[in-house]
Parts: sequence; C-alpha cells; structure tokens
Amino acid sequence: VQLQASGGGLVQAGGSLRLSCAASRSIFSINVMGWYRQAPGKQRELVAAITSSGSTNYADSVKGRFTISRDNAKSTVYLQMNSLKPEDTAVYYCSGRQVAISATNDYWGPGTQVTVSS
Repeated sequence: VQLQASGGGLVQAGGSLRLSCAASRSIFSINVMGWYRQAPGKQRELVAAITSSGSTNYADSVKGRFTISRDNAKSTVYLQMNSLKPEDTAVYYCSGRQVAISATNDYWGPGTQVTVSS
C-alpha cells in the first residue's frame, strides 16, 4: 500500500488544518491507520490512531483539538487539527499497520510539513 499525505501548510496559532492520507488501494484490511509527527531534533511520535472498527487514540498533547477519521470507501484517513499551537509544528506522517496470521506489515507515506506561527 502506498500512502500519500497532503494538506499541510503554514497557519497562525489558533487556526485549523485538515490533513488527508490517500491510500493506493483499499484500507479496509488495514487494522490501524495513524498519524505521526516529527519536529526538528525530536523523535517521531504518535499523534492519533484509528482502528478498522473506528476506535481512536490520541496523544495527550492533542486531545480535544485533533480528530482522526477514516473513510474506507475513499481509502482515505483524515486528521482535523483545530486550535493549532506553535508546538504542533512538525512533519506529519501517515502510517498503516496490517496484522495477518503470518506477518505484520507497516506502511508509511512521505510527510507533509505543518508550520504554526505564533
């Protein structure tokens, strides 16, 4: 599966952005889709994840501000980011994990830059 993230950009603090992650094929069988981010000089961290059944998980730093969703029919995952803060500035990556009996496959797409100005 190839993943392509889009929707990043420059926004002022307090603003909103919506990231999209389009997959090259159906994500119906992808157990978990997630968004990670990596700021300069920091490790990549999980921002939000959503399972195939719709269960979600968020980093404490984004709870109440970010919302992850998936549209299996469009093979797309979204990250709605509201009330953005300068500390949200990072490269955001889309990922997918498919768990099978014999193997686990992880998929990553190229990142999209999000810059929040103060």
